[in-house]
Amino acid sequence: MIRVPATSANLGPGFDALGMAVTLYADVGVVGVDDMPDDAHEANDTHPAQIAFVLAGGTGRVWTCTNIPMGRGLGFSGAVRIGGVVAAEVQQHGADAWSRESSQALRIGTELEGHADNVAASLYGSIVATADGRVVKITTPLDPVFVAWVPSFTTSTNESRTTLGPVIAFDDAVFNIGRTALLVAAFAAGDVATLAAATQDRLHQDVRFSVAERSRDALAAGLAAGAWCGWLSGSGPTVALLCDAKDADAICGALPADGSAKQLRIDHDGARII
Repeated sequence: MIRVPATSANLGPGFDALGMAVTLYADVGVVGVDDMPDDAHEANDTHPAQIAFVLAGGTGRVWTCTNIPMGRGLGFSGAVRIGGVVAAEVQQHGADAWSRESSQALRIGTELEGHADNVAASLYGSIVATADGRVVKITTPLDPVFVAWVPSFTTSTNESRTTLGPVIAFDDAVFNIGRTALLVAAFAAGDVATLAAATQDRLHQDVRFSVAERSRDALAAGLAAGAWCGWLSGSGPTVALLCDAKDADAICGALPADGSAKQLRIDHDGARII
C-alpha cells in the first residue's frame, strides 16, 4: 500500500513552483494484493489514481482510501496520481527496488496535473520548489501548525486556471518574483516576521477570491487572529494559515463558522510504502 500526503500549492506568490505537504493522506493499493480497508473504494477507469496506475504500466485495478477533501485545493488528484504511479512501480519491480529518484511519478503526475507543484510536494514531502522536472526541498527550522479552513463548496482547478489572464504586467511579475525569493529565504532562515509579506501575491489570488469571497474573509480573519501568514491553497477554496502551536486554537475559533478548521502539520516523508 502507498500512503501519499495532501498538499497546499503556490504558497501565495510561488504559482506552479512551490508546494507544501501536509498531514492528510491518500492510501492507494492494488486490488487483490494489498489489504483493502473497509472504507476504501475500488477505482473505476476514470479515477485519477487508476489512470496514473495504468500509464505507469500497472495491471489490474487500484483501490483508494483518503481523508483529503476533493475539489478544495488540498491536492487530492495529485496525491492519488502519485499513489497510482508508485503502486504500479512496486507491482512491477518490488518495494525494495523503489526510489523517488528513479520513479516516473514526478513526470507522469506533472503530465496529468498540468503543473508540478502538488505532485512534487506529495512525492517528496516537506516544502518544495520545483521547475523543469527538478525538485528541491526547502528546509526550515520552523515547526508551525498548518491551519486549513475548508469550506463546504468546491472549485475546479481547470476552470479556475482559465480565468487567469494570458498577460502579466511587468510590475506584477517583479512583485511575485521578489516575494517568492523572499518566502524561500524566510523559510530557510526561520524568519517568522517576514512570512506575511513574503506570501503576498498579484498573479492569481485576487481573481480566485472574486468567486470565493468567504475564502477571502477567512484569510483576513486568520491573519487578524495572529497567524504568521496565509494564502489560498492551490486554486482554493481552502485557505491555509501557518501559526505557532499555542495560537492555533484561537485562530481556528476566529475563522468563519461556515467552514471546517483543521489543525495539521507539515508532512516531511512524502509518498511512502506501508
